[in-house]
Amino acid sequence: MARVARPPAVQQAFVLHQYNWSETSLVLDLFTREQGRIAVVAKGAKRPYSQLRAVLLPFQRIQVTLSKPGKTADGGSAEVLTLRGAEWAGGMTMPVGAALFSGYYLNELLLKLLVRQDAHPQLFDAYADTLPQLHAKEDAASQAALRAFELRLLLEMGLLPDLSLSTITQAPVDEARFYMLSAEAGVLPHTGEAAAFSGASLIQLQAALLHGSSAALQYACAASLPPLRSALRGLLHYHLGQKPLRTRQVMVDVQKLID
Repeated sequence: MARVARPPAVQQAFVLHQYNWSETSLVLDLFTREQGRIAVVAKGAKRPYSQLRAVLLPFQRIQVTLSKPGKTADGGSAEVLTLRGAEWAGGMTMPVGAALFSGYYLNELLLKLLVRQDAHPQLFDAYADTLPQLHAKEDAASQAALRAFELRLLLEMGLLPDLSLSTITQAPVDEARFYMLSAEAGVLPHTGEAAAFSGASLIQLQAALLHGSSAALQYACAASLPPLRSALRGLLHYHLGQKPLRTRQVMVDVQKLID
């Protein structure tokens, strides 16, 4: 039997969320490139003199050193690891304004859609590429970056159909016709009041997804922002089920206050 490769002790990571574990320690949800979403205990991180306090911040790329997983009573590996050290690995400053809300929105998507210990290196890279594209004042570039990440996330989860094919018939979409994106049935000929995509735009989006470049995907999304926002909101709501996104509601409430 082939031996399963052990994850490296030192990994690149982002902090998605943190919980109080004791008066002095935290439990962190980390998003790592090698292991995906993992839970770690940061002992002593809440102490005033702890060097970890200034490092374990959201949206900052960090390099973490983790303990080897212990054993559970039945001989399996313990799910929660121990954080032995963490260092800032460079990157952007803390986002502000709309960028801060958007960043927390991305984190909440990852927390609710990713299972633990399931690596998605391309999604990790997309997350790292997206954060600098989120601006303090929401603009078209920020929206394109958000839609591109949502598409990449759905693709990585196996929840996005091939956008270049009509899902039911598996026939190539016609560049000159219009289509809609259904959570239950995939790409369909457009009917009713659903958001409409041209066949050409769907082909462009699928090509950008296959290319793998965040910049290429953001460029493709920029040409279809209104229908993408509506369609992807429907897909995410469908697959989240009974796990509503609190960040989106906070963003809506804040915008109402501003208006």
